[in-house]
Amino acid sequence: MAKEHPHVVIAIDGPAASGKSSVARALARKLRYVYVNTGAMYRAITWLALEKGVPPVDAGRVQQLIHYAEIACGVRDGESTITLDGVDPADHLVSEGVNANVSAIASIPEVRRVLTKKQRAYAFDHDVVMEGRDIGSAVFPETPYKFYIDASAEVRAQRRARQGLQDSIASRDKQDSTRRTSPLVIAEDAHVIDSSNLTIEGVVGEIFGRLKQKGLPLGEL
Repeated sequence: MAKEHPHVVIAIDGPAASGKSSVARALARKLRYVYVNTGAMYRAITWLALEKGVPPVDAGRVQQLIHYAEIACGVRDGESTITLDGVDPADHLVSEGVNANVSAIASIPEVRRVLTKKQRAYAFDHDVVMEGRDIGSAVFPETPYKFYIDASAEVRAQRRARQGLQDSIASRDKQDSTRRTSPLVIAEDAHVIDSSNLTIEGVVGEIFGRLKQKGLPLGEL
C-alpha cells in the first residue's frame, strides 16, 4: 500500500492491559505528537449502542445506528477526542456494560470501516502515536514504525484488577484474536516488547531507541 498521508504514524498494538495505552500516551508527549486512542472510539460506539438500547451483537442495528449518528473526532490537549451526536461519552467508556460489550462492537465490519477512516484522517493533519489492536496490521500497514506491546496473562490480569475492571483477560484475548474482521495480530515487521517487567519509561525508552535506529528525525528530544 502506498503512503497516502503526509505525517508520521507510530503504531502501537497489543492485547488488553499490556500497557500500550500508557506507553503510547507517554511516547506521544515525549515526541510532541498527537496521541490517538482507537480503543476509546470503539468504546464510544459501544456506549452509544447501550444508551440507545441497541444490542451490541445485532450487527444490522448497530450499522444503522452509526449510519445516522454524528461521529466527530478531534484533538484536545494533544490527545484524540470523540463525540457522538454532540455528547462526550468519556466518563462512561470504562463502565461495566461498555467493557463487557466492546469486543462485540469491534467485531462488526461496518464499525471498523467507519472508525478506520476516521483514524486514518488524523495522519493528514498530525504526526501521531496511535494505539489499538490493528493499527500496524490494518489501519496503517505501510508505516515503518510498528510496535507490539505484550505482557504475561498474569501481569495483565493484575493490571486489569487495579483498574477496577473484572473482565476475563483470556476471554478478551480470544474475542480479539479470532474475530473475522481485523483480528489482533502481530504485524510481520513490528518490534515486539514484553512489558511484564518494564516500567512505562522503560518501554518508551526502548521504542525511542528503535525509532532512532530507523532514522526517524527526533531533533533535540
